[in-house]
Amino acid sequence: MVNSRRRSVIIAPGAFKHSLSAASTAAAIERGLRRAGLSSRYDFESIPIADGGNGTLEAFLRAEPRLRRVEQVAHDPLMRPVTAAFAADRPIVVEMALASGLELLRPEEQNPLKTTTYGVGELLKAALDHWRGGEIIVGMGGSATVDGGAGCLQALGVRFFDRAGQELPPGLGGGDLHRVQRIDLSGIDPRWQDVPLVIAADVDNPVLGEDGAARVFGPQKGANRAQVMLLEASLRHLFTLFAEQHGADVRMTPGGGAAGGLAAGLMAVLMAVFGGRARLRLQSGVDLILDAARFDERLANCALVITGEGRMDAQTVRGKGPIGVARRAAAQGVRTVALVGGLAVDDALLHEAGMWSVLPIVTAPMSQEDAIRDAEALVERAALRLGYLLQTLTPRRRASKD
Repeated sequence: MVNSRRRSVIIAPGAFKHSLSAASTAAAIERGLRRAGLSSRYDFESIPIADGGNGTLEAFLRAEPRLRRVEQVAHDPLMRPVTAAFAADRPIVVEMALASGLELLRPEEQNPLKTTTYGVGELLKAALDHWRGGEIIVGMGGSATVDGGAGCLQALGVRFFDRAGQELPPGLGGGDLHRVQRIDLSGIDPRWQDVPLVIAADVDNPVLGEDGAARVFGPQKGANRAQVMLLEASLRHLFTLFAEQHGADVRMTPGGGAAGGLAAGLMAVLMAVFGGRARLRLQSGVDLILDAARFDERLANCALVITGEGRMDAQTVRGKGPIGVARRAAAQGVRTVALVGGLAVDDALLHEAGMWSVLPIVTAPMSQEDAIRDAEALVERAALRLGYLLQTLTPRRRASKD
């Protein structure tokens, strides 16, 4: 008996940073495919994704309808009040970028020597007060910071003291870490011992070294060469103190470099205070979201997956959303095509990681500003071209004979 159920095309892009949300990108792709006439052959399933960075909260709210948005006033990367949000109840989802994200700053304000994760700590405190069991997931990515999580830890009760014994003020940035001489963890809320805390990382980089938070991510957040070296030295100083004073050595732990070292900071404190009782784990952010959206189940009747992001580069292969999508699809024999704003990585690497093809959306020389401004139209047009190609590759059904 022939299965008459139509196959689907899953549209699962991430955000195009500074221009389109993941949901807006998915909508533009679907419009392009419909214009190409592909809806006569396939159903479309929209699964906007994130990998722990920008859009993580929205992705979970879409995937888990029982979750509710809770608004919370916190401080932004420069310690200005901002209204952020998290999701409750099970799991609780905190997106660090909503309080300490790069997109909260104007270009001239970007300075990881000054920016802080203090607001993330405020969100986590509020999340702990809402906790009634289940996991608290912290999405890591899109940060404006390279503070090793020091600001966040201050909001959670950690006290940092200088050489003179004076407590350093709230909102430490990456340029302040060299002043720390003693770390007091006595103010950490004991309830954290019972909370399964999941660090949803978009990368596997450690906090220190050539692949670390300062060297790899510092320039993206406004740091010049000299500032990168200062940030590297500052992070090394902070995490050496954690190791020497509290026995928590996370300096080369994979994933510790996520969100400018915030992941390493949370790991160090929970390990130091609760030891083996700490209920902490790192997990791929995109895998968490794909699990919540029942992605593997939806692949069963899928003909093709379309993903995308603003810029595909070497970091993409290390755990970003589109590769997570492609790997899961490839495991079930489904091909994935990515639409991207920029491509700065060898296509062979992407293919080896599970990506079938990558199609840049820009068709003529243009400035980055113009590409950002016109991103929605560019994505739709790229999807239209892809749709026409898929029409030629899809065999037409023969009319049945009575």
